[in-house]
Amino acid sequence: MAITILKNAIVLDADSGTMSEVQSVVVENDRIADIGPAVRVASDAIVLDVAGRTVMPGLIDAHTHPAVVDHDILAMAEWPPTYVAARAGRALEGMLFRGFTSIRDVGAGEVGLARAVAEGYFAGPRLFYGGKQLSQTGGAGDWRPPSRRVYDDNYYTSAIGVICDGVPEVRRAVREEVRRGAHHIKVYLSGAVDSPSDRVDSTQFSMEELRAIVEEAAAANIYVAGHAYTSRAINRGLEAGVRSIEHGNLMDESSIPLFKQHGAFYVPTIVTYRGLASRARAGQLAADIEVKLREVIDGAMGALAMAHAAGLPIVYGTDLFADMHDLQLQEFVIRSEVQGPADLIRSATTTAARLLQREGELGVVARGALADLLVIDGDPLADIGVLTTPAQTLKLIMKGGQIFKNEL
Repeated sequence: MAITILKNAIVLDADSGTMSEVQSVVVENDRIADIGPAVRVASDAIVLDVAGRTVMPGLIDAHTHPAVVDHDILAMAEWPPTYVAARAGRALEGMLFRGFTSIRDVGAGEVGLARAVAEGYFAGPRLFYGGKQLSQTGGAGDWRPPSRRVYDDNYYTSAIGVICDGVPEVRRAVREEVRRGAHHIKVYLSGAVDSPSDRVDSTQFSMEELRAIVEEAAAANIYVAGHAYTSRAINRGLEAGVRSIEHGNLMDESSIPLFKQHGAFYVPTIVTYRGLASRARAGQLAADIEVKLREVIDGAMGALAMAHAAGLPIVYGTDLFADMHDLQLQEFVIRSEVQGPADLIRSATTTAARLLQREGELGVVARGALADLLVIDGDPLADIGVLTTPAQTLKLIMKGGQIFKNEL
């Protein structure tokens, strides 16, 4: 049995937003076995002196796309999946070394990547995947250029979505993802910024199709995440039973009661729009994408402020892809204009764990939880900025009891 003890630790309790007195954290294999001021030390234990630094749960990014590896998503849909996986491995490693020990992939990631990480072929966060995003014909996951009529029906192409129309097809699409081990299902409720054939203010799928998607997911004891910008699209998804709304930049007050009625989560992803805006200023975006980006970027902070004021469960997500993953921690900086450090930490730990249906197992430093731990030089509750400079302040990264970085 492998035993590691972090002694002289100040443990951050994400739920209460407090710091403990000096504690020791005992890790046995992949779990936290004990926490306390005085713990028994086995003779063969590895003892690491934290020296009064902060020990906190590993971070969770609940909206990622490590397998979307290039900005030219239409071209990428034709790339060999082995090449895409190699580039995704590099992105996953970067996430882990920024302190993200778990991520939720909501498009393109699948069982192969998750297994590669779990079995140690790639260093990366624990990967919760949904497989292909569900898209209607001409929807946000339909990556065909307008001149192309036939879609390659080989599931193992690098396209982010699977096209399904009508209740029988959407049921089959969900069942296929369940068969491949999906932890959730991602569905487009509206158009997207980077899709070639729709508008951001559109709605997608009929209510009958959406209810069938949710019903099939619930039958498999998983849930549905819905991409949407406007309240028109958001509200349809919530009424159908979607568990989380992704983005929501153009949301209005009409959505708030529905979030509360259905116990749904809100996952803003503001940093990706800032990153894309920078590319637009450099003339690196197609004209149609730039127009749609302008439609959604201004409302993002207002939607976050409205959701925060209403007390909605807000989850950390970034939606970064291609070469933008280095911005992953900047979402903390952006949201700090609205949310305080304790709220931000909860969004990337305990609230995210609830969304992932891993409450008590992820996002906490507690007996029986997975030993996903960070040692931080500084107090994130006093200054969230200490999380955004991992090269200087992140001294230890542990995932499932395995140490990936140790500068103690």
